[in-house]
Amino acid sequence: MFPQLARFTDLALLSMRLLVALIFATSGWRHLQDPEARGHSIGASKGLTIFLGAAEVLGALGVACGVLTQLAAAGLILLMLGAIQKKVFVWKTGLWGKGTDGWHYELMLVAMNLVIIVTDGGRFVLFR
Repeated sequence: MFPQLARFTDLALLSMRLLVALIFATSGWRHLQDPEARGHSIGASKGLTIFLGAAEVLGALGVACGVLTQLAAAGLILLMLGAIQKKVFVWKTGLWGKGTDGWHYELMLVAMNLVIIVTDGGRFVLFR
């Protein structure tokens, strides 16, 4: 319908990568600031919380900077699938949940990272 917008594809992909990175970096940073309290709130050990926080921050850096972008996005998808698994099977939360407790947010991040994987992050990457 708007073929002239196709020239902005790489810029749109960069914007999406930066948004995904911002979300994961801030989440990972919260995990790392107080891993014991954060781990308690999500039902994970302190060690697992530190691992998750570090994985989120490193994945965010990879996606944002375009360094091994597909691998970083795949790692972030695995983290989100783990979060979805916990919400569905452990916490028995539906897609929309109660308030903001559903797993629709994680599913949206999975889809965004799938776009990053399929497109290899677009043209604006540092290292493939």
